[in-house]
Amino acid sequence: MSIRVSNIEKRFGDFVALDKVTLDFPTGELVALLGPSGCGKTTLLRIIAGLESADSGQVLLDGEDASGTHVRERQVGFVFQHYALFRHMTVFDNVAFGMRMKPRAQRPSEKQIRDKVHELLNLVQLDWLADRFPAQLSGGQRQRIALARALAVEPRVLLLDEPFGALDAKVRKELRRWLRKLHDDLHITSIFVTHDQEEALEVADRVVLMNRGGVEQIGTPEEVYRRPATPFVYGFLGSVNLFHGRVDGEGVRVGEDVLPPDALTHESGHLDHGAEVVAFARPHELDIDVDPDSTAGIAARVSRVLSFGVTARVELDGVNGTTGQHFEVELTREQVQSLGLTDGQRVRLVPSRLKVFEREAAGAGARA
Repeated sequence: MSIRVSNIEKRFGDFVALDKVTLDFPTGELVALLGPSGCGKTTLLRIIAGLESADSGQVLLDGEDASGTHVRERQVGFVFQHYALFRHMTVFDNVAFGMRMKPRAQRPSEKQIRDKVHELLNLVQLDWLADRFPAQLSGGQRQRIALARALAVEPRVLLLDEPFGALDAKVRKELRRWLRKLHDDLHITSIFVTHDQEEALEVADRVVLMNRGGVEQIGTPEEVYRRPATPFVYGFLGSVNLFHGRVDGEGVRVGEDVLPPDALTHESGHLDHGAEVVAFARPHELDIDVDPDSTAGIAARVSRVLSFGVTARVELDGVNGTTGQHFEVELTREQVQSLGLTDGQRVRLVPSRLKVFEREAAGAGARA
């Protein structure tokens, strides 16, 4: 089933939860709605499900206006963050519940229900727990049972609201991998709400970045990470170093130093001399120069070096007009060893790439 939301608006009192949002969710795609708390992603999910009504706009399912259609008639499966399993029912009865609640004319026979439940429990690899109660399961197992229950009614759309939010990091990672494989097998149109950037980038076919009730950017995980369209997206996805400055000739003056023009990239055309800008660099886009006579990049002081795994992270504090700012550089362990960095050492940060936005656009959170 394809989904389109058109000019959806929703207010809660004076708070604008959704501001004329228009989005398409193609058949069979797994799309992540990603953004900070309060950005409108769960409200949008609930409006698509029919659990919430929009103040204006349309929800189209396979091209038909479903805005006035009751939630029971939308053929939507919903998975919540906190499982919502019936504690007094066994795993088997939880999964069977939706099928048993269908109108008599549509209700499968008990044999059909039994066969379907075991098929779904095998799909989520938990058939051996059919006679257990939710309290006897781990968090990850409970969430897989909740997903099996959502699939039992054969939904045309699967909606997941922070489904792994209550789980620890290791279990979350395992379930992300499992959910992606499950989607590849079933190809149900799915919308996945999360505030976890790693989760969205790892699981989704496409990512919708939301902020303050609107859409900032839409694209594949690769597109939104490699080519952020706005300052908000740049700052929200992954670790990032932020430099506040002014255009100085072809470069950008930050404090008492000037960032070199050969590293600057921007998409807003010519930047006037003196224009206030913000520049972003990922930790791997900064190099460290230990030459005490160097004037390249900007001055900083090493705060600490964290060396584990194949990479090392160097944390630094700003000096010379960037006091109070903190920076992060990602290097190989070999690079750190060859540089001989020590806590408190004065160095220069030299960017290989900087994405520059005018300060006005950055403050407005301009949307794609």
